Amino acid sequence: MKQYPFEYDHSRPFIAQVSDWMADVFYDILPESGFEVRDEQIYMAFQLERAFSEKQTMFAEAGVGTGKTLVYLLYSICYARYKRKPVVIACADESLIEQLVKPEGDIAKLTRHLNLAIDARLGKSPDQYACLVKLDDARFRDPEADMYEELYEGLPGFVRSHEPMQNFHAYGDRKNYPQLSDEQWSKMNWDPFQDCFVCDKRHRCGQTLSRNYYRQSEELIICSHDFYMEHVWTYEGRKREGQLPLLTDHCAVVFDEGHLLEAAAQKALTYRLKHSVFEAIITRLLEGQVREELALAIEEAIVRSETMFAGLENRSQTIPGSDRKPVILDEQLVTEVNRLRQALSAIEEELVFESGLYTLNEYQLRIVEEHLETMQIALRLFEQESKLLCWVTDGQDGPTLVVMPRTVKEVLQERVFSSGMPIVFSSATLSVDGSFRFLADSLGIGNCLSFQADSPYDYKNRMELLAPIGPGEDTFERKMEAAAGLLERTGGRTLLLFPTKDELLRFKQAVPAYPAIRNMRIGFEGDGEISHLISSFQNDEQSVLAAVSLWEGLDVPGPSLSSVIIWSLPYPPEDPVFMAKRKESAVPFEEVDMPYMLLRLRQGIGRLIRSRDDSGIVSILSGELYERQEVRARVEAVLPKGVRIKEAKLF
Repeated sequence: MKQYPFEYDHSRPFIAQVSDWMADVFYDILPESGFEVRDEQIYMAFQLERAFSEKQTMFAEAGVGTGKTLVYLLYSICYARYKRKPVVIACADESLIEQLVKPEGDIAKLTRHLNLAIDARLGKSPDQYACLVKLDDARFRDPEADMYEELYEGLPGFVRSHEPMQNFHAYGDRKNYPQLSDEQWSKMNWDPFQDCFVCDKRHRCGQTLSRNYYRQSEELIICSHDFYMEHVWTYEGRKREGQLPLLTDHCAVVFDEGHLLEAAAQKALTYRLKHSVFEAIITRLLEGQVREELALAIEEAIVRSETMFAGLENRSQTIPGSDRKPVILDEQLVTEVNRLRQALSAIEEELVFESGLYTLNEYQLRIVEEHLETMQIALRLFEQESKLLCWVTDGQDGPTLVVMPRTVKEVLQERVFSSGMPIVFSSATLSVDGSFRFLADSLGIGNCLSFQADSPYDYKNRMELLAPIGPGEDTFERKMEAAAGLLERTGGRTLLLFPTKDELLRFKQAVPAYPAIRNMRIGFEGDGEISHLISSFQNDEQSVLAAVSLWEGLDVPGPSLSSVIIWSLPYPPEDPVFMAKRKESAVPFEEVDMPYMLLRLRQGIGRLIRSRDDSGIVSILSGELYERQEVRARVEAVLPKGVRIKEAKLF
């Protein structure tokens, strides 16, 4: 295979030659295949040259229709071949990964029209794969055991065999089970409490086989923000344990929809502790012959863990719209945490003596020691309440304690932005009021490059923006009436965006009471695999898609998406993370709530016009646009050029 898609002159800078070739691509080669010449796309291509040549971080804000994905893909492919290391393309979530690699996606277009052989492989998050241990449990204990048994029988033969594997392939991807709801999938997919180290099925695991495959990519590894940050956070620990990092060594990173990276970083930097998991791991030590001192220390730690988790449940508060229950830290709870830490330390001391006797399984001992170390690190954060965020989530086998440092800036500065490699943030919405400081400050980015390129689309004549909810009408019933009227008017063809899952579920439950829409084909996020739901929506012109996570990245051109209904202005949730941010700000509404809302609103509005021929309606169901002029003014300031809020109430 030819290394570069152009004749490489060793006497000239490589990236400059890439830029010259891309000018030929966008001015001549692609237009010959029917692509239009886009000045904004070419401008972006020349701007991105600086990021790769100077190996800097760049904010690349390019509006819908600029073709920004093609630009960063071409640079990434060439740069990977030059460095002989892959480039990581990190998308906001798995649904956006699937859109990038779908048969009609941008990678397929480059392969077809430029005759490029592109080595692009998916590195999906672990929870996107079936867990054989959990599947076994569901087969024998779940009320839907017959369904899970059928799924088990459909696995590749080598999974159910004890013979050495001769031919094998990756399997168990969430995408392959579109018929399962998220709740059904959660009973058979990997979760953070699975003890993979001691799993006797790990060498036949679909996640393991998939990981072996994408690690061999020579050009592009496409993953989610969550997965990339998990790689960053676990890199040193995995090396210390003799494991391979989640991702291979790479030469550049592109964060598509990069404004969502902070949330992914926070998620990756959390510690999750559960009493049932701790008890199951620690009691393994009692299966062999151990000294009485160690057995007593284990019993004491189990009691202390039970007490601490009971205290957490008693001090946690339920917040409407969030499954995160913030914990009230008081002196008694901190005392219980410290007592558990002391009990864990006692076990660690006893293990030093026990290991010298060689009575414990060395592999099991290492697993226990790693788990104890993780617990100690997490619980040590309680020493500095000002630097700690914690909450509780409920589960069938008891509560989970989630502990997170308040800020992720230091980790990102040290492990990502000081790497000396090109890092590109790409999105149509990275700035607030024309500045990138809100995002840069939240991520701890100092010096960086940036540019903005407007969308080439005629929004003024193609988009109508309605605000059908008047002042004082912000009730659920009024929103249902407006939504039903809008859906009836458009005959479906609508994306409904909800800020929270609770709001989506309430809408779903209310649909049968509205005759105009009760028989419409409505796909609800959570009822099936998300990329399958998107495909069904795109191929069924008169259907509706209701979602919480599709504010970014969804690309459905044509009449299937002729209307976007935004259920309410998408302010950040009332959860411990944003509660802490507000507490630290002198003007929380201006510095926390408003920037978040405006970025997300711009993304939601951007789902409507995806090609020059698209047209339609965006409806924002919020009386706040009439009641608070300062909010209305800020919203109007971020609308596409020429678009104004239409005040006429239609229903």
